[in-house]
Amino acid sequence: MLGTQLSAQLLGAQLSTQLGTGRQLGAATGTALGPHSTGQPTVTSLAVANPGSLIQSVDWVAIAPPLIAALAALAVLVTDLFLPERHKRLLGRLTAGGLALALIALLPLVGGSPRATFCAQNVTGVTDNAGCSYVADHFALVFQLLALGGALIAALLSAHTVEDEKLPGGEYWFLLLSSAAGAALLPASRDLATLVIALEVASLPAFALVALRRDGRGAEAALKFFLSSVTATAVMLLGVGFVYAASGSLHLGAVATGLEHAPAQLKPLAQAGAVLTLAGFAFKVAAVPFHFWVPDTYTGAPLPVAGYLSVVGKAAGLAGLALVTTIAFRPYAHTWGLVLAVLAAVTMTVGNVGALRQRFDTRFSAVRLLAWSSVGQAGYLLVPLAAAGYAPTTTDPLGATAAYALIYGVVNLGAFGVVAAVGRRAGTSVDDFRGLFARRRWTALALAFFLLCLAGLPPGVIGLFGKVVVFRAAVDAGLGWLAAVMAVNVVVALYYYLLWTARLFAPAEAAGEAPAASERRLPVTLTATLGLTASAAVVLSVAPQLVLQVVGGSLF
Repeated sequence: MLGTQLSAQLLGAQLSTQLGTGRQLGAATGTALGPHSTGQPTVTSLAVANPGSLIQSVDWVAIAPPLIAALAALAVLVTDLFLPERHKRLLGRLTAGGLALALIALLPLVGGSPRATFCAQNVTGVTDNAGCSYVADHFALVFQLLALGGALIAALLSAHTVEDEKLPGGEYWFLLLSSAAGAALLPASRDLATLVIALEVASLPAFALVALRRDGRGAEAALKFFLSSVTATAVMLLGVGFVYAASGSLHLGAVATGLEHAPAQLKPLAQAGAVLTLAGFAFKVAAVPFHFWVPDTYTGAPLPVAGYLSVVGKAAGLAGLALVTTIAFRPYAHTWGLVLAVLAAVTMTVGNVGALRQRFDTRFSAVRLLAWSSVGQAGYLLVPLAAAGYAPTTTDPLGATAAYALIYGVVNLGAFGVVAAVGRRAGTSVDDFRGLFARRRWTALALAFFLLCLAGLPPGVIGLFGKVVVFRAAVDAGLGWLAAVMAVNVVVALYYYLLWTARLFAPAEAAGEAPAASERRLPVTLTATLGLTASAAVVLSVAPQLVLQVVGGSLF
C-alpha cells in the first residue's frame, strides 16, 4: 500500500511539471508550440478530444513520382526471381516503362498550387507547408523532371551495355530504379532527416552500379566512390546533429527560425553544423576539393552509369544544397553565399584545367575528359546558388540553377551516349573519334552539337543562353569578380571542346582507315537515345523559352 501511494505521488508530481511547461505538454499530448508562440503555460486535458485528428491523410498524387519509381524497383526485383534467363531483357523494358510512368505522374502537379503531405500540426491544429516533410512545389517538379528524365535516358543507354558486358540484369535495373527513386524524393524533402535518407537512397545503389563491371576497374572505382562518399555522409550527419541541437527542429523552415533566435552560446555550434552540412552536399555535387573521386569512378563505371552520375547524382546533390542554404540556413546567407562563390570559382577552374591537361591519345581519355568537364560544369551550377546568398529575396538565382541543370542534363547524357556508341566493348580515347563524320555522319553531328552546347557556342544556342543566365545571376548579385572568373573559364573550356569537335571532321585518311570502313550497326535503343537527346537539344536551341521560363518564375 505504501509503495502504491509513493507511486501515485511521483506520478502526480510528474504530471504537474508537464502541465506547467508548454513544450513538455506538447510532447505529452501530441501538440507542439509553434515558432511564434508566446511560450506561456497552457493547461489542457491530457486526453485527446478527437483521436482521429492524429491520423494524417497521404496525398498520393503528390508523392506519385518517387513512389512509382520505388514500386517499379520492387517489381523488377520480384520479376527477376521468376523470369527465365532468355527473357531477362524484358526487365529493361519494365524499368523504362516504370520511369516513363513516373514522369507522367508529374503532369497532374504542374500548373497548380504546391501540394504537401506528411505535415506536423501547429498549436491551432492547422497545417501549412512550413511544417511538412514533403512539398511538391515548382522547385521539386523541375528537379524531379531532371532526375527521372535522366534516369530514363540512362536506362535506354544501358540496354545494350547490360548485354554486351554481361552485367546481372535484375540487380542492375533494380539498383538504377532505387537510386532514381531517392533522387526524385530529395527535391521535395523539407526536413533534414528526409533529406539525408533520400540522399543516401540515391547514393548507395550507385556504389553497387559502379562495381557491377567485372574487369577490376569497376571494383576500384566503386571503392574510391564508396569511401569518399561515406566520409562525406558522416561529416554531413555530424553537421545535421549540430544544427538540430542549436535550432531544436528538423523542418527546414523551423531550422531557420531556430538558428535566428538561437542563444549566443549555441551560435558557434550552429555555424559549425552549417559548414559541415554544406561540405557533405558539396561532395555530392563534385565540388572542389571533394571532386577527386570523379575521373576514376567515371572511367571504371559502365558508361551509362557514368552518365547517370554526372547528371542525376549531381542534380540530387545540387537540389539538397539549394534547399539547406536558401531555406534552413537563411540567417547565414551572406556567409554561405561567399563560401559558395569561392567554391564555384575554384571548382570551375580546377575542372577546366584538369580537362585541358588530359591527353587525347590515352585509353578512356574521352570519358576522363567528360569527367573533368562535369567538374567544371558543377562550378557553373554553383554560381546562381552563391548569388542567392547575396539576393535572398529573389528567386531568380535558383531559377538560373534549375534552367542550367536541365540544359546540362540533356546535352551531357547525349555526349555520354555517343561515347558509348563509338567505344562499344573497348576503351575510347578522344583520338578514336578522328574522322567519325566519314564513318557515322549523324553520330558525329550529334556529338558536335552536344560539345558546342557545353561550350556555349552557336548553333548550340541553348548552351549559350544557359551560360548567359548564370552570368547574369552573378552580375545582378554584385559578384562581378565571380562573373569574370566564369568568363575566363568559359574561354578556356572552348579550347578542348573545339579540339574534340575538330577531330570529328578530320579527313578519314587521318584515321588510318578507308572512308567506307564498316562498323557494327548500333542497337535500336542506343540509336533512339541519341535521337532523343539530339532532338531535345535542337528543340531547346530553337525555342529556349521552354526551359528558360523557370528563371523568372517562383520555384518555392
